[in-house]
Amino acid sequence: MISKGLMELIFSASSIERWNDHPRTAQFTEIDKQAHKAMIAYFIARAEEDRGRAVDWNRLVANGAFSFLHRVLVTDIKPPVFHRLMQDRAQQRQLNDWVYAQLEPLLSPLDYPLCGQCRAYLGSVPDSLEDRILGAAHYIATRWEFGFIYYWSKPLYGIEKTREEIMGEIEKYRDLAAVEDILSPEGGAFNDLISLVGQLQFQKRWAQVQRLPPTSVLGHLLVVALLSWLISLEIGAGARRRRNDFYGGLFHDLPEVLTRDIISPVKRSVKGLDELVKKLERRGVEENLFPLLPPAWRDDVLYMVMDEFENRVRTNGRVRVIGRDLADAEGRDEMDPVDGRVIEVCDKLSAYIEARESIRIGVRPSALEEASMRLYDSFASRRVAGYEVKELFDCFR
Repeated sequence: MISKGLMELIFSASSIERWNDHPRTAQFTEIDKQAHKAMIAYFIARAEEDRGRAVDWNRLVANGAFSFLHRVLVTDIKPPVFHRLMQDRAQQRQLNDWVYAQLEPLLSPLDYPLCGQCRAYLGSVPDSLEDRILGAAHYIATRWEFGFIYYWSKPLYGIEKTREEIMGEIEKYRDLAAVEDILSPEGGAFNDLISLVGQLQFQKRWAQVQRLPPTSVLGHLLVVALLSWLISLEIGAGARRRRNDFYGGLFHDLPEVLTRDIISPVKRSVKGLDELVKKLERRGVEENLFPLLPPAWRDDVLYMVMDEFENRVRTNGRVRVIGRDLADAEGRDEMDPVDGRVIEVCDKLSAYIEARESIRIGVRPSALEEASMRLYDSFASRRVAGYEVKELFDCFR
């Protein structure tokens, strides 16, 4: 069972502000940074595969999740102090032991041996290809944020040193193809791609409803991705299916960077609007996103963002939507399966958590309370991929 404590820890990153000792024109949160990092890691990993290097995608996802949870737990330690602590093996071990002690009761209820993987990750030297990809993605996402901070922080003492430290860390990963492109004098095509997906953090969810904490489309994507991945672990999904459920969740709202978020009641009330939006999203992806992607990646990204809430498989480049739970044969790696219905339920569970947490805090406009009841009534009774989700919804009821 996915514990309430684990879901709360994931969502708590929405309330963790970044750069809060610098002047900012926008709010930067840990959940947004980690979502951006996960997307950047995907792009870096694909570039490494293009060079013929084997990427363990499930290790990349799992280690990224452990790194995220680690950071949330130690968020009170300022980054310069944190990085110095992690350079001392004895202090690093003590800190990681403490982190594992907090995570173990949250991970152990899962019907999957995630505790052992987490323990191994926290006790290892991060020198695998997957860890290097995550390390590079971390500093590239930081650099993107810092680009906004730097303009307003030039009068601050030490700001140039911060800039140099960030660039110095990225330089350590220049052996990765995407990083080399990003650092090229011409700017590199990946910079535009990173900027495009990063803009999702400026799109606020529930924009017409007062709510705390405010969340963005970008941060929401990581919550959905992690919940979808956790359910895929619970149902015993194969390696490719677990990978696809995570990245299907992470990219499912990517077209909204082009069309903006249109709330469900509006889509439902205007006949044909939902279908029109889908057509516009596909056209927007092809016209605006595809030029930033290597041609070999385009079908894969389209596979993740189109029919995002439908179960589907892909063989020989042909996508087939499955109007029911995936059969055992359809869940095999060679079928390239995606549990779109799991992603849909996690999308609505994430929205439900956003609404219920605001209500719990005391910011509870009637529209929010009505939306939370509607979400519960529509989705809490569902069974997807053989998994009952009612208990997950009930954790926040």
